[in-house]
Amino acid sequence: MRTAALYPGRPVLLVHGGAWDIPDDQLEAHRRGVTRAAKAGYALLREGGSSLDAVEAAITLLEDDETFDAGRGSFLTRDGRVQLDALLMDGATLRVGAVACVERLRNPIQAARLVLERSPHVYFAGRGAEEFAREHGIQLIENEELVVDRERVRLAQAQARERAGIPDLTFAGTQPPAESHDTVGAVALDAAGNLAAATSTGGTLNKAPGRVGDSSLIGCGGYADNRSAAASLTGWGEPIMKLVLGKWAVDRVPQLGPEQAAQDAIAYLYARLQGHGGMILLGPDGRFGIAHNTPRMAWAVCDRKGVRGGTTLSEL
Repeated sequence: MRTAALYPGRPVLLVHGGAWDIPDDQLEAHRRGVTRAAKAGYALLREGGSSLDAVEAAITLLEDDETFDAGRGSFLTRDGRVQLDALLMDGATLRVGAVACVERLRNPIQAARLVLERSPHVYFAGRGAEEFAREHGIQLIENEELVVDRERVRLAQAQARERAGIPDLTFAGTQPPAESHDTVGAVALDAAGNLAAATSTGGTLNKAPGRVGDSSLIGCGGYADNRSAAASLTGWGEPIMKLVLGKWAVDRVPQLGPEQAAQDAIAYLYARLQGHGGMILLGPDGRFGIAHNTPRMAWAVCDRKGVRGGTTLSEL
């Protein structure tokens, strides 16, 4: 049985496209991508659709957009392949579906939805996740269909630096990542007062095959509970996992509100582990928070006031 929040009737959808140092020549593509996804998800909410439907639709569009590190266009592993992770959580029931290290799924968020709805389990990885998706009607593809030339060049450059002995400072914690974080996420509140959260990623550039970051882990890259809030995170996954930062932020919303809780979470991420990242946080009353400590993070919000978006907090 689904439970209603205290403030039904105020649909809201927030989307992020990754916290990092987005280059100037890519800003418009990022703004356009998150705005398009926010509009698509909100259109479902406006028609009475569920928060789960809305975040799945928004993430599907972002996975199909080569601008982002999710689905087609993702960063490549050390051996030149795409490996994808995704999470979907229902705030009404606390049901969750997640997949990790999948290589033959065009839209891992859709597989996560199937896990949530059609499995007694929560999390599938690798070939087991792909087979579960295939058994439930999702067509498997060749990994090559997810690879774009831009990422082949990026991988070659990263490996050339590695051979030259130039250290990779992506995970050093000394500076915001220049080109490593593009994870996408969405949170929604539907007309029935139910929250949902979704996060999807292709991971990090030149990562070891089999590496799983925070995005698909419950309470790390995402969380949703009608009694508190829904969150989706992006950034340097290892510190986020160690702090279980998504749950940390969600638990503080009833006392602090989503804006302060989001700011506090990102401050805590850096103070405790010198981590860089960002988050979107949505409460059951429709209030929301957006925070990041990287130079830029693409975001968009759509509600009864319309759609607005940006790449910095000054645009809120």
